[in-house]
Amino acid sequence: MIAKLKGLLDETGTDWAVIDVQGVGYLVHCSARTLAALGEQGEGVTVFTDLQVSENDMRLLGFAEAGERDWFRLLTSVQGVGSKVGLAILSALSPGEIRDACANGDAAMVARANGVGPKLAGRIVNELKDKAGALPGGGAAAGGVALPKGGASADAVSALQNLGFKPAIAAQAVAEAQGELGDGADLNALVRAALKRASK
Repeated sequence: MIAKLKGLLDETGTDWAVIDVQGVGYLVHCSARTLAALGEQGEGVTVFTDLQVSENDMRLLGFAEAGERDWFRLLTSVQGVGSKVGLAILSALSPGEIRDACANGDAAMVARANGVGPKLAGRIVNELKDKAGALPGGGAAAGGVALPKGGASADAVSALQNLGFKPAIAAQAVAEAQGELGDGADLNALVRAALKRASK
């Protein structure tokens, strides 16, 4: 099985790239996040890969980081999640955001990905919540700030996310607001203060 490719970025499309490894071009299907990380045509790249074989298809999936590949394998272990849906989820959410969504039971976040309805998102979150902690991506959100697990601060983070802020930004803003207002701050005060910081 091909686990990794190291070569030159030959060509890219909407959801694929061709990696030239000593004259052999490998077509790898990628998430938008990985495509953005690969850089310019002609540059040297390393891509972590997963080979998927079905009755009538063989496809090589490529990932900029081994952690993203681990998440892809975990996502596609859920019934109803094929390689296209797995890549769509990884295009919409970072590994840290997926991990936090699973840990917090936040199916709505997973449902942001193209082709993922509420029912499938719920199944993904339920099946992966116990496995999420073992994979990279952070019980801390992308910015390294741990998402609060309960109380007014957790509700404030949720409120900011509902207003469209990313989990990492929401968690950071709430943490700063909490630091200023103290642990006894009520939800409304916390949301108002966090909103000012997140909007900067």
